[in-house]
Amino acid sequence: MPVEFLGIAATGDGSETTARTTHAFDRDYTLRLARAHEDHGWDRVLFAYSAGAPEPAAAAAYLAAKLDRLQILLAHRPNVSYPTFAAKTFATLDRISDGRLTVHFITGGNDHEQQREGDFLPKDRRYDRTREYIGIVKKAWTSREPFDHEGEYYRFNDFVSSVFPVQQPRPDVSFGGSSPAAFAAGGAEADIYALWGEPLARTAEQIELVKAAARAAGRTDTPRIQVAFRPIIAPTEELAWEKAHRTVAAIKAHRESSPQVRRRFSNGNAPENSGSQRLLEIAEAGERYDRALWTPTAAAIGGSGNSNALVGTPETVAQALLDYYDLGVDILSARGYDHVDDAIDFGRHVIPIVREEVAKRDAAKAARVGDAAAG
Repeated sequence: MPVEFLGIAATGDGSETTARTTHAFDRDYTLRLARAHEDHGWDRVLFAYSAGAPEPAAAAAYLAAKLDRLQILLAHRPNVSYPTFAAKTFATLDRISDGRLTVHFITGGNDHEQQREGDFLPKDRRYDRTREYIGIVKKAWTSREPFDHEGEYYRFNDFVSSVFPVQQPRPDVSFGGSSPAAFAAGGAEADIYALWGEPLARTAEQIELVKAAARAAGRTDTPRIQVAFRPIIAPTEELAWEKAHRTVAAIKAHRESSPQVRRRFSNGNAPENSGSQRLLEIAEAGERYDRALWTPTAAAIGGSGNSNALVGTPETVAQALLDYYDLGVDILSARGYDHVDDAIDFGRHVIPIVREEVAKRDAAKAARVGDAAAG
């Protein structure tokens, strides 16, 4: 199966290492970063979601109208809009982009962050709500006849949309999480299951949990697997590791210099979501795993989000990504700390190696199948 690459669609130039110098939504920067991805071999970019950040569907619509090939992964939290309204928004965006949309549903792993926008449900109930929400969105995308719904979280009568996605029967649904509730919901509803980068053995365990959850939900198929990393590359191994240590120093310096970031770390609370807890557990157990996985970047930001690094030359990082591909991961998510330059470097120097090696693997597999059929 062809491998796919997911980058980031940041709307401003800040990161964990540097303060933002643009507006939170800067049209020129948003477009420049997206073009860096489209011109250098990436397949899609993620419009992330957080309370107070620019509204991602509007930003994605702007980008979709400007670019012709780059696909969009739109993050969405079910608490921020009614599912019928969201389904129309997504269908309209799929029309604007001519069928380039995937929707990533975020249940929310931090109570305080959810409460910023009025969501006071406990975490496990949020997963139940997300599962109901996705089901409604899927039906709204596909039903040409009015339908009613009466569930635990949503109730309405006689709804039918007049706008339907370009993609038939519907766009893909992406989902993530590492708790039992997350696996149950995502295993039932997701076309793509997103994981954060962990050591190979632990990633293999999570993939098996996704497969088991899909079977438990009565599915005969399995969600595709996506894994996310923060690659740090340089022409030599020595330079890559020097860059890695500079990156962690910059993360810590930015944390101390930014009151907003410092407040996030000052309360000393452990993260609530299972994914971040796992990243910190892995970091406490060791700094280096497998071929190139490095955990101090995750430790420096408290395990928040996609934060484990792959460090080395482009060849080393490419081979590390291929190790995950061999586990069954076919969507590789990556972003650096200087979004534009790192997207270009990764696209020039890493993506071609991975694509070439995947093509070789697929050709060899096809030859073996052909030989077996002939024999």
